[in-house]
Amino acid sequence: MLINITTALSRFTLADLADILLVAFILYSLILLIKDTKAYQMAIGIGIVGLFFLVTRWGKLVVSNWLIKNFVTYLIIAVIILFQSEIRRFLTGIGSRSFRKPLVLRSFQEKIEELFLAVDYMSQRKIGGLIAIEKEISLENYADRGTKLDAVISRDLIVSLFFPHSPLHDGAVLIRGSNITAAGCLLPLPASHNLQSAFLTRTRHLAAIGLSQETDAAVIVISEESGRISLAAKGVLQGIQDKDELKERLLDYLRQ
Repeated sequence: MLINITTALSRFTLADLADILLVAFILYSLILLIKDTKAYQMAIGIGIVGLFFLVTRWGKLVVSNWLIKNFVTYLIIAVIILFQSEIRRFLTGIGSRSFRKPLVLRSFQEKIEELFLAVDYMSQRKIGGLIAIEKEISLENYADRGTKLDAVISRDLIVSLFFPHSPLHDGAVLIRGSNITAAGCLLPLPASHNLQSAFLTRTRHLAAIGLSQETDAAVIVISEESGRISLAAKGVLQGIQDKDELKERLLDYLRQ
């Protein structure tokens, strides 16, 4: 075995190094993609199946190895179906990556208090709201479904957009950096979801999950029934206790 390792190292080239680095990057990107999502547990299950395949092959367990080998053919199809939202978000993210993220995040942080003041005000008065903050994947397609604004973030503007009977209060507000790019936007509903009973099955909450499955945006939801604040990211919706927790979770996610 030592001889084989020595032989392999002697034939090692820069092309082999580039190949290893590329595979490592792909695996790292996939891990980041499925981290903290339902796909993570499924990936562990697939890894266990792969381990069983190697064990049955090394142990020369012919029947077991044959069953797993035939099962893997259908497993590939199942992975594409079950992970379709993660795969779509991964491919979209590759096409949307840019070097402007630090600048956009910095400009957003300059107006972040205005956003939190608006969310806190709406929560206390039970004014429903749906606010999506763009990360790396552009939300321009969804902005086209609403009314373009391109206005600086302010508490009064956000509250007025969601105020009952406002023409734009039923849609979502989209934020890029320090600007509100559009309002009254229609967001996609998820093909599947696992809402906890505390959230109930409300359209705003479903839309937040849908957008966070399709893109890497962070979506804030304010319930008009209870005033409860929630944050959706990577297809997961979580309840928020107060403004400080919202700020911590939102900034942690946007910096990733």
